[in-house]
Amino acid sequence: MKVTIYFGHHKVGSTALQSFLFRNQLELMDHGLLYPGVESESLAYTLSRLHSARDPGLDRQRQLGAARKGPAPMNAREPHNALAFQMLAQATEGKVPPWHAGLPSVGQMIRTIRLQAQFLRPEALVLCSEVMANFGLRHPDLINRIAGIVPQGAHQLYCVLRRPDEYLVSWHAQRLRFGDKVLSLSGGAARRYVSTLHFNYTSFLDPWVKHFDGAPVHVRNYADVLAAGGSVEDFFEETQLTLPPGLETARRANESMPSAAMEIARRGNEDLPREEADKLRHYLLTCRDHLKPVANKDVEMFGASLRAELREAFEPVHSYLSAHVGRPFFPDLEDMTRVRPIPEAEAVADLLRQIPHKRLPSDAVRAFITTMTREHAA
Repeated sequence: MKVTIYFGHHKVGSTALQSFLFRNQLELMDHGLLYPGVESESLAYTLSRLHSARDPGLDRQRQLGAARKGPAPMNAREPHNALAFQMLAQATEGKVPPWHAGLPSVGQMIRTIRLQAQFLRPEALVLCSEVMANFGLRHPDLINRIAGIVPQGAHQLYCVLRRPDEYLVSWHAQRLRFGDKVLSLSGGAARRYVSTLHFNYTSFLDPWVKHFDGAPVHVRNYADVLAAGGSVEDFFEETQLTLPPGLETARRANESMPSAAMEIARRGNEDLPREEADKLRHYLLTCRDHLKPVANKDVEMFGASLRAELREAFEPVHSYLSAHVGRPFFPDLEDMTRVRPIPEAEAVADLLRQIPHKRLPSDAVRAFITTMTREHAA
């Protein structure tokens, strides 16, 4: 059995790939590719879809999910994130995020995957989780446990990396989206990332490469993934897995916050009560339908000196990646030092001026935006 493991990175299309694998799970299974569930909820959900698909008398709504209502449960859509989060939680005595509720033990989840492989006998099995990127730096023993799920399989690895300046902006926006209280990138956050897997790509990649010594390791530049058509197309092309024709195409699955809105969200996370900060972030994530924030590519989030510092710090990482693929991994790496035309403060002020207060979700958010607008007008 061919076992393909997508183990990261974050913010490079993993959600779109997971969505594709989930939405086409039954069709892929018919063609010998298993995207396995890991616990009772995901298996029950798959069973309901299978029952609906086999009954031509059901209308289209039921074919899409029997009698279920609302979005599919996260345990079904992203089952291997659930597995990875539970592995980390048990290793650190921490907690699994609330959107992956009701999980059994790691041992039971692994047994569930093995039983599907045993009874369905697929030609290929795919495990796909960006959360596994967290294993290498502090928990390399968890890589061994992933390898042991199908120990006799013909393993191959796949991961995607984004140029670090672009990645840090996207990752930081994701943290803000989830309500984290953090410094701004130029105010200290970027430097804090340098020693983590969010900048030191070697720290999360090398343990996987060493553990699967001799196995194919597909390390991809995110720019090349986009040029290939997207995360689904590149994944199947690079891994040489069969992509059946006529499947539902991938959708953009994880909308990002405009760069011009990041400081507004950051301040809201700091200054507003949690419920009000949630309302503000939701507004900022959906504001493009009536506002025109400065394009992300034009907003300077770091400053010239910090860009130069980050470029120098990334050199050893880039040397490692380039040696792995046999060519410069990021051919445009020097663009890291190019200062974008609009300083973040100007982009923030421009967006604040555009916001119609009548569309804001509460009095508390209106008062907050009024205060920020005055500060940025000074």
